[in-house]
Amino acid sequence: MRKPASIFATSTGAVLLLGSAFLTPVVAAEATLAETGKAVAEDRTKGNCFACHDYPGAVLPGNVGPKLMNMKARFPDKAKLRAQIYDATKNNPNTIMPPFGKHRILTDKELDAVVEWVLTL
Repeated sequence: MRKPASIFATSTGAVLLLGSAFLTPVVAAEATLAETGKAVAEDRTKGNCFACHDYPGAVLPGNVGPKLMNMKARFPDKAKLRAQIYDATKNNPNTIMPPFGKHRILTDKELDAVVEWVLTL
């Protein structure tokens, strides 16, 4: 008699678990744009920003580029920050910063996400 009770309890628990999955908001599973930008920025095959820049939370950051801090104050115009990341050679032809947009290293969506993340620093 124990076996049917445990089967019932197990199947009831499974139904409750599956049922609660439908109540969980889908938005909770999606990363914010800034979180996505951070992931792109720290991806060695994409942004790889920490190779040159220091910023809060960077692991073994480089020091070739400026520290990424107070970015909203430094770039109050989001479009100028995006343009800088898209192609830094427009402002400084001698820069070693890769033109992430011009050379299609990052997609437009990835660029937008990185800009949102940089503005949180």
